[in-house]
Amino acid sequence: MSLQTTASQTVGPYLHIGLTWLVTDSLVAPGVAGDPITLEGRITDGDGSPVTDALVEIWQANAAGKYRHPADRQERPLDPAFDGFGRVATNARGEFAFKTIVPGRVPGPDRKLQAPHLAVGVLARGVLTRLITRLYFEDEPSNAEDEILSIVPAERRPTLIAKRIEPDRYRFDIVLQGKSETVFFDV
Repeated sequence: MSLQTTASQTVGPYLHIGLTWLVTDSLVAPGVAGDPITLEGRITDGDGSPVTDALVEIWQANAAGKYRHPADRQERPLDPAFDGFGRVATNARGEFAFKTIVPGRVPGPDRKLQAPHLAVGVLARGVLTRLITRLYFEDEPSNAEDEILSIVPAERRPTLIAKRIEPDRYRFDIVLQGKSETVFFDV
């Protein structure tokens, strides 16, 4: 009996071969409330090499600060033109992109409003569980008072901040290991 090793890819190449129906790169439909943006980024490993077989998911509230989820019982309106969930695979350069909106503020664990943010999940080679992080917007004044962002050491917070590169475009790179590793949350 001979033993063979299994490839380290946990989400690919099968995603690229037969699961493209899972891709949702645009969370917005015509008539969406809020400010439409493009969110782009790149995933790299500890050596700075692109991760070409990652799956990136985002989950966010709509412009009014309401999630499309039964557990969100806030008296805020749902937007029929906004779903709040997206999923894309990285390309050959480790890049990903979504069309979405800047979310509204949602209550945190102590019911205080949090800064606008997206939950970001990453599945990639060598990662046996989903990595979870948050994306905040660099030009958002309420970042300074966000209770979740404030528990992250100040020198690590920049790994959670998306940079505005044009009026309607933000960049959020994710580093899986090493000196500039993105902060991931144990949830």
